[in-house]
Amino acid sequence: MSNSNEAESGLDRQHAEVAKHPGTVQSVDRAVTVLEIIARTGLVGVTDIAAELGVHKSTASRIVTTLESRGLVEQDQRRGKYRLGLGILRLAGATTARLDIVQEARPITKLLAEATGETINIAVLSDGAALYLDQAAGPASVQSHNWVGQRIPLHATSNGKVLLSGLSESGIRSVLGGKLKTYTPQTVTSIPRLLAQIAEVVRTGSSLVVDELEVGLTAVSAPVRNAHGDVIASISASGPSFRFTAEKVESARDQLIRAAADISARLGWREH
Repeated sequence: MSNSNEAESGLDRQHAEVAKHPGTVQSVDRAVTVLEIIARTGLVGVTDIAAELGVHKSTASRIVTTLESRGLVEQDQRRGKYRLGLGILRLAGATTARLDIVQEARPITKLLAEATGETINIAVLSDGAALYLDQAAGPASVQSHNWVGQRIPLHATSNGKVLLSGLSESGIRSVLGGKLKTYTPQTVTSIPRLLAQIAEVVRTGSSLVVDELEVGLTAVSAPVRNAHGDVIASISASGPSFRFTAEKVESARDQLIRAAADISARLGWREH
């Protein structure tokens, strides 16, 4: 009887917690909680998971079975209990790789921001967009827009075109999907023209975009590579077009290419 009361009490607590966050999907919330329980205990059985969740054992079993099918948990065959699976390492590895990029790039981006006087950003490809991971503002851009955490269109940005340069033509078309959105009169929305620009990025090792995402915004970028030579990130310098003149852009471009090579070397890339 006490076990039943405990389960009901636990369920009430969970319902109350979910109620605090109306956007929460209960099944997802429970699955994440199971992962947290296993992470905390190391090895745990379905009965204990059910008790802590405040649900029936069959419900806990279904959640664990689903997580097991995705490799996120695995069963100790000898004891019948569950531990975290190798799938967790796969997910963590993706985050770790991004953290490595930021960690290795930050000292360089700060120096580059000082040298160019403009905003320096690090971006990676994420869900069909350029995800900005880190930013360093130069002395001339004290009030610059904070791009960190934002997803920016690939076809209308220098970072985006650099990231696309690491893909095959079919990969580029797949990532871009259908019709390309127009942001300014300068935005390139023709796939053939965009492909030609990306080919030029591959040839020169940099990308320059003027007024394509915002009128009055100029940006130049270069690719960051991993130990295998794959383009895994982009580093850019951006600023208002009236200040970031052609002469300054050319100087920044050379500095970006050297900086990108330096970051790539820190990540294990060796140019042959």
